[in-house]
Amino acid sequence: MSAPALDPLREAVAALAGVWADAGSAADLNRSGLVSMTRAIGSARRALNALQADVAAAIAHESRPELGADSLAKQQGFRNTAQLIATTTGTSAGDAARLVKVGEAIAPRQNLLGEPAPAKYPAVQTAVTSGRLGGAGAAVIVEFLDRARIGADKGLVADVEQQLVERAVGLSLDDVRRLVKRAEAVLEADRLEQREEERRAARALSMFERDGMLHLNLVTPVEEGAPIKAAIDGYVSAQFQARKDTADTADLGEVDADQRTVTMMRADALTLFCAHALDCDSRMPVSGATVIVRINATDLAAGTGAGSIDGVDQPISVTAIRRMAASGGVIPCVLDSAGDILDWGREKRLFTRTQKLALVDRDGGCAMCGLPPHMTEVHHIDWWNRDAGPTDLNNGILLCSTCHHRIHDNAWQIRIENSDTRSGTRGRVWFIPPPHIDPTRTPRPGGRARYDIAA
Repeated sequence: MSAPALDPLREAVAALAGVWADAGSAADLNRSGLVSMTRAIGSARRALNALQADVAAAIAHESRPELGADSLAKQQGFRNTAQLIATTTGTSAGDAARLVKVGEAIAPRQNLLGEPAPAKYPAVQTAVTSGRLGGAGAAVIVEFLDRARIGADKGLVADVEQQLVERAVGLSLDDVRRLVKRAEAVLEADRLEQREEERRAARALSMFERDGMLHLNLVTPVEEGAPIKAAIDGYVSAQFQARKDTADTADLGEVDADQRTVTMMRADALTLFCAHALDCDSRMPVSGATVIVRINATDLAAGTGAGSIDGVDQPISVTAIRRMAASGGVIPCVLDSAGDILDWGREKRLFTRTQKLALVDRDGGCAMCGLPPHMTEVHHIDWWNRDAGPTDLNNGILLCSTCHHRIHDNAWQIRIENSDTRSGTRGRVWFIPPPHIDPTRTPRPGGRARYDIAA
């Protein structure tokens, strides 16, 4: 690796040393120092990932099968490149293999004439070598592009790659995976239906008893599992609300009797639902347990493109959406079509169900942390009492209770851009941190637009 390529690592290590020089241990750092140290560690890790990927690709080249006994890995006593790297770095063979893939994807190449050629994925290369994108996130993107590029237009693949890299910078690995799921709807829309059929053929539910416990293992496609997820999550939400209501009305010192964990509540929900199937007179305590399926009206009419299920990352085909719409308990939401009035001005304080469904299309769930829609409420950006804010979509945002309090308690600001509910323009949500968190007050993206990939 050239000297300039090591600059990000040198800068990150210097930043680490600078923060640590003022403290003997992490316990001695103030809050600002802890955040600075975490950022410096992240920068150093990403810079080291870039170096490690470069070295891994070189090891793979020196260990290619055609070298036989002269393979570097075999000379070192290892079966292959992944085993050598995994053993020497203390990672898994799978992580080592993904590291090699990233290294090969960002390494300089040569054409058939021996002339220099761009890297396989130049946008990924730039982001990784500059220290803006970590190795794990790059591996997720590279694995997707390797799969999706087969038979796809090269220009479209390059455009999606650029968008993925731009959106992935600053995201957690879980969010990068969610971002890639959205990209599937662009590059693999024609394969969605085939893969759905493959997943349907693999659906299964196994049951067995052991040590007085009934063990269930359910594997089912997301579109068929959506009612299960919605019903169980709705039950859990209702239990937490009941617990909160009990705590609010209980006498001081009274102990909350419900100490169940989320996993316990889910098990109880399944038991209750099956009991209900045997006795339909039972009442089911669920909160907002409805499956919402969304698709563009043009795609629905043409039978092309893809849609989504609220609270589920995996895109689904038009065929699956039509099949779901024929089932009970599913609400199809066709975007850009005529519907109920969505803006109520100052006539109503509480947002309507229709308004929340529209906001889910923009925010996806909690616009700040990404919790699913059923765990959020619609809040006024300009407060109803303090600011005389209207109950209109452009003044509404989906937030979970924790993020709602975080925004109010720490003086965050919210800005909505390019939103036009009449024309169907989704708009973008931005969270602006207070000066004591970020002196530059750089806006941070929120809502579903964080993961949108355009065709």
